[in-house]
Amino acid sequence: MRIAYLDCFSGISGDMLLGAMVDAGLPLDFLQQTATSLNVGARIQAGKVMRGGITGTKVDVLTEDDFPSHPGAGHDHAHQHEHEHDHDHAHAHKPSHSHHDHDHDHGHTHSHVHEHRSLSSILGIIAAAPLEEPVKDRASRAFLLLGEAEAAVHSMPVEQVHFHEVGAVDTIVDIVCAAAGAAHLRIDRWIASPLNVGSGTVECAHGTLPVPAPATLKLLGEAPVYAAGPPMERVTPTGATILRMLDVRYAHLPQLQIHASGYGAGGRDTRGQPNLLRLMVGEAREAENADAATEPIAILETVIDDATPQLLAHVSELLLELGAWDVYRIPVQMKKGRTGVQFTVLCSPDQLPALREIVLRETTTIGVHWRIENKVALRREFVEVSTPWGTVRMKVASDSSSQVLNVAPEYEDCRRIANANKVPLKRVMQQATQAWAAAHDREG
Repeated sequence: MRIAYLDCFSGISGDMLLGAMVDAGLPLDFLQQTATSLNVGARIQAGKVMRGGITGTKVDVLTEDDFPSHPGAGHDHAHQHEHEHDHDHAHAHKPSHSHHDHDHDHGHTHSHVHEHRSLSSILGIIAAAPLEEPVKDRASRAFLLLGEAEAAVHSMPVEQVHFHEVGAVDTIVDIVCAAAGAAHLRIDRWIASPLNVGSGTVECAHGTLPVPAPATLKLLGEAPVYAAGPPMERVTPTGATILRMLDVRYAHLPQLQIHASGYGAGGRDTRGQPNLLRLMVGEAREAENADAATEPIAILETVIDDATPQLLAHVSELLLELGAWDVYRIPVQMKKGRTGVQFTVLCSPDQLPALREIVLRETTTIGVHWRIENKVALRREFVEVSTPWGTVRMKVASDSSSQVLNVAPEYEDCRRIANANKVPLKRVMQQATQAWAAAHDREG
């Protein structure tokens, strides 16, 4: 298993992650091609810089107003006229130089016309780009998460969230390039240290707000955080969005055989603590492989005695559509002799806040409880087998040594074939299982 570990001792922003990827070996030309494919008038520039005595790579997203007036200037060195980035905040959060560590501290300004891009227009840009579908899906999900966070903070519909024209270009490029870079590096799992979110305040359209900014805090959910070093914003909304997009798991550095590492630089060179993000990429050693399928799981529960079966069935379907891993109901005996239902939702920890809100809003309960536990799952794959009535997928589960432990025919395939051919469902399932066993015996 190929693992990427993010050491966020000075936080994370979009440009810091791209810098760390390039420093770890991701071709800059690949990022440039990705940025160009978006057709938003942007390009990538990178150069080596020093942060706290350590060399890292600084990546900048240049818009058309930033391009040098003569060909060939400024492409292979650090950015000499870095402009103010407002890519990390939507319409209500334009950052100030005096508070943002990942913004660029230069007096150079540009006369940008601050038009705005809506969430739907950004999703359209991503959909139209000639990129691999998994990359576009991942980036689109990231913008939906960012838009939902901003909408929740400002109590507005997500459709009304707008991004500054310049800021939107930076954010689009940062997020899409991060998704493309992760795919190019062939990372199977992303793990991160606890996040140094910083401290102090940030200036925005609504005045002075505490760090982390409200949208950042919303995006981080229940991620482990702390504050250290000089007061400044260290985890930006874009950085928090990318962490969610990559489905990052928070843990200590696992046992890895490291193949590459890199440092991505923030805009400032801060005293006492290098303003860097460290990325380590490697293969999990045997101890980690044995535990590779272990992951945290959120268990959300409530007990209800005044909801109809129809209502609970509706809520169950809604939760599953929104990404819950499973939803189940168990009859229980409650106080005063009442028969009730224990309603349980299993999901990823980062989905807990949204699904908890659905349970409170859609059911008749007045309270819920939850916990985070560990989950171990066998490796699964689908294998097709032929039956007299058609093809059936078999779900094959195996351990870390590739020993098959469980096999089961896919129910929906068998049900479809049984209905189409007017044969008993159990007969189709038996035939599929026998066909897999025969093929497996021949391979053995």
